[in-house]
Amino acid sequence: MKTILIILMSISLQMCSQVNKPEKEKQMENITTKNNPYYSRTDRSKLTVSNEEWKKILSPDLYAIAREAATERPFTGKYNQFDELGEYYCAVCGNHLFRSDSKFSSTCGWPSFFEADKEGTAYKRDSSHGMERIEVLCKRCDSHLGHVFNDGPPPTGIRYCMNSVSLEFVGDSEKK
Repeated sequence: MKTILIILMSISLQMCSQVNKPEKEKQMENITTKNNPYYSRTDRSKLTVSNEEWKKILSPDLYAIAREAATERPFTGKYNQFDELGEYYCAVCGNHLFRSDSKFSSTCGWPSFFEADKEGTAYKRDSSHGMERIEVLCKRCDSHLGHVFNDGPPPTGIRYCMNSVSLEFVGDSEKK
């Protein structure tokens, strides 16, 4: 009986994690970049924008993760199992964060990288949820991206565990 209950619970959890975003939310993701006066892939100057202002600009999902340090559910992010060549930028401000050749499959449920753009990322101690971690922030807009751990592959031994929602990808084929 316990085995059957465990199997049923596992199946129902898997089904919940496979739910697609409603069409309106997908459209909001695209609108966020277009209606964001602070977004730039070339300007690296520090932004000082209030959360009140960000809330008007960002989609609810992006705001929750980037400005309130929420976390997307594991194995649901669009970049978790994604391996195209290109660059990753902050979805909030457009700041460069990662190159795709530093991405690896960590099986942790979130996109993982072994190296970050030193000019694009900042770090902060995070003691939330009864854990001691290092939070990774966008150096330009101070948005939450994820956390960094010392269990990554060579050559760095570091694993940047990021939220897909906080990232924007531009493929090498899309660059002009």
